[in-house]
Amino acid sequence: MDYRLPTDVFPIHYDLTLLTNLGQHKFYGAVEIDLKVNADTSKIVLNVAELALSDVSVTIVGREEAFVPVSQSIDSIDQRATFIYPCTFTSGSLLKLLIAFQGKLTGSLIGYYEGTWEEGGQEHTYTVTQFEPTAARRAFPCWDEPFYKATFAMSMISASDTVNLFNTPAISEEPYEKADDVLGLLTHATSGEWKITHFEISPLMSTYLVAYATGQFEYLESSFTSPISGKQRPIRVYGTPASIHQARYTLEMTARVIPVYEQLFDIEYPLPKLDTLIIQDMDANAMENWGLITGRASHYLLDPNASNLQQKQAIVNIQFHEVAHMWFGNITTMEWWTYLYLNEGVPNTISTIYIDILILSYCRIFPEWKLDSAFIALHINDAMLLDNKLSSHPVEVDCPDANNINQIFDALSYSKAASVLRMLANHVGVDAFLNGVSKYLKAHLYGNSVTNDLWKGVEGATVGFDVAGFMDAYISKPGFPVIRVTESEGVLHIAQARFLQKEITDDSNIIWHVPLNILTIDSDGKPCIDKVVMKERSSSYSVNTNQPFKLNAGSFGYYRVMYSPERFRRIAIEAAKSNSMFDAGDRLGLVQDAFALAAAQLMNLSNALELLTIFKDVRDYYVWSSISTALFNLSTVWWEHTEIIDLLNDLRRFLFKPIVSKIGYEYSADEDPDVSLLRTCAITNASYAKDEEVVHELRRRFEQYQETRDKNLVPEELQGPIYTSAVRFGGEEEYLAIQRIVDNPRTPTEQLAAIGAMCSVDDPKLVVSTIEYMTTKARDQDVPHFVLELMKNPKIKRKYVEHFKKNYDGLYEKFKDGFSITVLIQRLFSPLTTKKDFEETKAFFEDGKDTSKYALTVLQSLDTIKENMVYIENSTDDLLSWLQEWKQSQ
Repeated sequence: MDYRLPTDVFPIHYDLTLLTNLGQHKFYGAVEIDLKVNADTSKIVLNVAELALSDVSVTIVGREEAFVPVSQSIDSIDQRATFIYPCTFTSGSLLKLLIAFQGKLTGSLIGYYEGTWEEGGQEHTYTVTQFEPTAARRAFPCWDEPFYKATFAMSMISASDTVNLFNTPAISEEPYEKADDVLGLLTHATSGEWKITHFEISPLMSTYLVAYATGQFEYLESSFTSPISGKQRPIRVYGTPASIHQARYTLEMTARVIPVYEQLFDIEYPLPKLDTLIIQDMDANAMENWGLITGRASHYLLDPNASNLQQKQAIVNIQFHEVAHMWFGNITTMEWWTYLYLNEGVPNTISTIYIDILILSYCRIFPEWKLDSAFIALHINDAMLLDNKLSSHPVEVDCPDANNINQIFDALSYSKAASVLRMLANHVGVDAFLNGVSKYLKAHLYGNSVTNDLWKGVEGATVGFDVAGFMDAYISKPGFPVIRVTESEGVLHIAQARFLQKEITDDSNIIWHVPLNILTIDSDGKPCIDKVVMKERSSSYSVNTNQPFKLNAGSFGYYRVMYSPERFRRIAIEAAKSNSMFDAGDRLGLVQDAFALAAAQLMNLSNALELLTIFKDVRDYYVWSSISTALFNLSTVWWEHTEIIDLLNDLRRFLFKPIVSKIGYEYSADEDPDVSLLRTCAITNASYAKDEEVVHELRRRFEQYQETRDKNLVPEELQGPIYTSAVRFGGEEEYLAIQRIVDNPRTPTEQLAAIGAMCSVDDPKLVVSTIEYMTTKARDQDVPHFVLELMKNPKIKRKYVEHFKKNYDGLYEKFKDGFSITVLIQRLFSPLTTKKDFEETKAFFEDGKDTSKYALTVLQSLDTIKENMVYIENSTDDLLSWLQEWKQSQ
């Protein structure tokens, strides 16, 4: 089947007029599309979904006669409308296609949909779009593929007390009355006053980047001055009246980053303005609509009186990523969704390099945040956890059917792509990489691109380096290498193979180009890095093995390194020293490699655990974050083994309680960010492990907060552990108090913390209450967060899996068209651990269900369950023995 639209005609320009009737929960519109005919045809095929069409006609430019189709059909499965005309349109001619349409406004979170917000007990409605990847067709008839770029003019008709937003600035706004209504749209309007807002014509862009919204929005405003042209452009952040005061930080960060991106890419920001609309109801976390970014409130809002560093970092990470899209993806757009990573991977890489490295030479913003360490802790690990399976897919994944594209918006398209591009940037040099990126963008301004276009840009900025050869296996093949290191006197023997669990075989024989980055000490006693690239299955390198050394210096490479247990121990001891030649990236990589190798049965879990005791005196937050993740993952796998869980909690208290005792519970706006983040990490872990003193302090704070409403007792950074401790170790009274916070939170982050607490209950009656609340009261966008938290609770896991199975049909219908269905499947089934779980999960999805929208996720979840089973079977004795010996030694 041909999943792509025919290219007989090509859209050049859309002229949209749209009436939004919030009272009726409907929208009505008309679109006039300028078309160029590329080949003789009497047929026009375009995308339409869930719209009622009428008054379809076409005229040939230069002629007055309008043609109506002799037949028309709509394929609801392929989401296409086909119009056949009584004449042949000749190649080279220009057409104007006019279509009237109408649709329903629902809470579906895709297409043109409605959301709500509350103030003073009264509910208000707004509308907004989410078109990526293929939902523009749900809002207006269009050629809904990224290849078909066109310009867009928009006129929006709405109630007079609303604000209308579009990709471009408004050029006029005036009352709209029947005398003006040549399209007859006001016949669908209810009583009241109406207005029409006209907007500037957009640049060439793909349909998934079109965005508009209507509601009673308010805004904060700033501006930036282009370092290229000197022009000043406005920046606004819109939101609801109830929360707009919490958007100031987002506004400030947006204004700071755009001029730097202009300098980095040597391309001026191309639009007259940049708005960000922060909304309560959104399936994705954010969307890079050109000139009108949309973002979920929980990821964009910050109490202006709070010093919440984690939320500040979250805002910076997501907004810098979305702003990078104004160049990557928006000016230069992937030709098809196969090349999604060109949109998503590059902005992840650019924003991280920008924050941690490039700002040092530009504005010196945030060097103290150590976000390169954050990248290692989050992106590399997330990508490898998915990429270490046979069910992994290449970054450049063939996905011809647009209906199934949502499932490739995963850690491979985002985090693996960003990780391997970061590796490339480190190898060729950041300046050369960014120069190549600039060349790539300039060569494809307002056009489409494929993988080799980016490689050509970077090759043009380097001297004779084969970028395509270096990157091919990382982009076009699944998986990643494990580098096995053995030693003889003065020589390292190195071999590469695909990283897979021990008992899994792979016959793909992939050979990666591996930048070994061997860190050693030179003859002058100074650290040096050999950036040799290994292109063979195995090779040998001369290294003084009596001196400290390490492969993958700084953890820039996308691979795991497997040493002997003794070498792992020696590197860890050296890395734990305060004056070590190894940096935070090395320590992070060491912890992550060790536990990944243990999970794959490529080394003993006891050897990995030994690293934790070696690093116990290190005070680097991101190292402790990785230790926390490692211990959490062990608890997740062995959740049904009571003795092991108790001993893991003992180990957690041993590691994290001393940190709590040293740095306390109080945050300061001017303290070292590492201390602030480490405090939150340590208190969270100690309370999770049921440390009596820590739990007592957190419960005391909650009780006093209930009495006094003193916000200082519950700083934003500790809302999660305080609320969770109140529920886990309290009763129904505390549970109901937390539920009231979910209903009426001060900030979106407080609501997420309270949701997590609701899901931590032990009482069977309250477990039922939580599931009932999620099912009947939670916003659709919050359901995946409920599921994430529920599946952390051993008292609830299996109960909720059964609940999901019984209610699958309704949940599937609700979430099937957005991103949430894949998230739900992954979060529900991946934590399961037994053979029975595997067989029942497999049987459930094979029982006549259409899994096409999440088939990859099912395979990945089944692989994860098998991995958990094998891990338990092979490592339980080793884990239990080590924990018991450690406990006896204390």
